[in-house]
Amino acid sequence: MYTAIGYAAQSATTPLAPMKFERRSPRADDVAIEILYCGVCHSDIHQARNEWGIAVYPLMPGHEIVGKVTAVGANVTQHKVGDLVGVGCMVDSCRTCAACQQNLEQYCLEGPTMTYATPDRVDGSNTMGGYSDSIVVSEHFVVRIPAKLDLASAAPILCAGITTYSPLKHYGVKAGDKVGILGMGGLGHMGIKFAKALGAQVTLFTRSASKAEEGRRQGADHVIVSTDAEQMAAAAGQFDFLLDTIPVQHDLNPYLQTLRFDGVHILVGLIEPIDPPVHAANLVLGRRVLAGSLIGGIAETQEVLDFCAEHNITCDIEMLDIRQINEAYARMIAGDVKYRFVIDMATLKV
Repeated sequence: MYTAIGYAAQSATTPLAPMKFERRSPRADDVAIEILYCGVCHSDIHQARNEWGIAVYPLMPGHEIVGKVTAVGANVTQHKVGDLVGVGCMVDSCRTCAACQQNLEQYCLEGPTMTYATPDRVDGSNTMGGYSDSIVVSEHFVVRIPAKLDLASAAPILCAGITTYSPLKHYGVKAGDKVGILGMGGLGHMGIKFAKALGAQVTLFTRSASKAEEGRRQGADHVIVSTDAEQMAAAAGQFDFLLDTIPVQHDLNPYLQTLRFDGVHILVGLIEPIDPPVHAANLVLGRRVLAGSLIGGIAETQEVLDFCAEHNITCDIEMLDIRQINEAYARMIAGDVKYRFVIDMATLKV
């Protein structure tokens, strides 16, 4: 064991504050990492405030981690000291179930071990995330950061990036497809970039006409203001795919009507009950599919990093001093960030 430092919540109602804690020494298959940058995901707020009802305290968020290898266990073969690496939303899984055997560790039938607030599969200790100076992770769950990528901008690819890339690849988005991106936040702007890189014709759906120019700057070919009934009616039956990044309850029915027959509406932002209910006719009468997708497996996470390097795709970020993390949370709730805070761990002081 060794002493690490980071920022953690001690309860659902207390702000994040500095904390010293114990990290395990590397096991035979572990990689020890000095954390250089960590992205700030909205799910960090949900967890810190126990809005999903599954938090355990002390809770140290952070699952968009980029850093440098400082030590490796005796059995590690894929990484060496000095390598630049990343850790995303998972740090372990059962590795033997049908999902894990297909490189879909995020759907592990025993449940994946998440990067924070989950019991370690070996010693039962609570995992602590990337708002820290260091982390120790099994090498299977450590990915390589391509040399072409800016390290800070690469961090959100490990969550926001893979979350939007994985469903586009899984459902076979290709050149010429018409793809609608719902929402213009950290996930949405990455969805636009990926769909464009895959050759699709991309339309941003947004509630705010003021975001039209920004959507086009990110690469959208068209923008539809979803609160404009005429624009929505004109879009009926036009789209092959909708990538829905909206994280709060919203009416899916008007969007489903914009799909062509056999079109697919993919949820990646919402993990609450759908309200208002989906009208079955919007699915049945067009053989449309309402689907969901969760991050991506480790192999696919490496794939998206390499894809970003090849296509010069990065996340738009604002660098953050970790001492301002609580103010950053307030700004995120207000929608005041374009589009991802990334903590510079050089600012971590206890």
